Amino acid sequence: MSRFLAFAHPASTPAEAKEVIARYQKDYHDARHVCWAYMTGPARTDFLSSDNGEPSGTAGKPILGQINSLGLTDVVVVVVRYFGGIKLGTSGLISAYREAARLALEAAPAEDRHVMADIAFTFPYLAMNDVMKLVKTSGAAIAAQQFDNSCTMTLRIRLDDADPLRCRLADIDGVILDS
Repeated sequence: MSRFLAFAHPASTPAEAKEVIARYQKDYHDARHVCWAYMTGPARTDFLSSDNGEPSGTAGKPILGQINSLGLTDVVVVVVRYFGGIKLGTSGLISAYREAARLALEAAPAEDRHVMADIAFTFPYLAMNDVMKLVKTSGAAIAAQQFDNSCTMTLRIRLDDADPLRCRLADIDGVILDS
């Protein structure tokens, strides 16, 4: 009977994913197949999969399908197969790779990440109270600040919340948003 070993790792870029894949290909060089799939980027547009010698569409696509079904990104899943002498057929291979990927993803710790935006602006010292009140209520983090007669500040906030914060900042007298 074939033996399947599945692993899920974080990977923020295709290059990181390929490094993980290369490590498994080296560590499991004696395995019959080292199949994999990855998905990276907030838009989930960078993805690739490989059947690594299995019949087309029976390994990489089912692995990628599990990543997609969970709505994940910045992840690589590698499934190593040691052939056990019994052919599983197309549907058997698809099921085995899909299940191995699912189990690896369920066992891996998930991490919520958000795309962040920086908002840089200048303002007169007299507007300090209004700016600081807004900063406190906005949920933004201060990434940089300099206070003088003319003050500068850079805030870091989730991209989804950046435009509303820019509008609220623009309503404060004297605030000039950087482009």
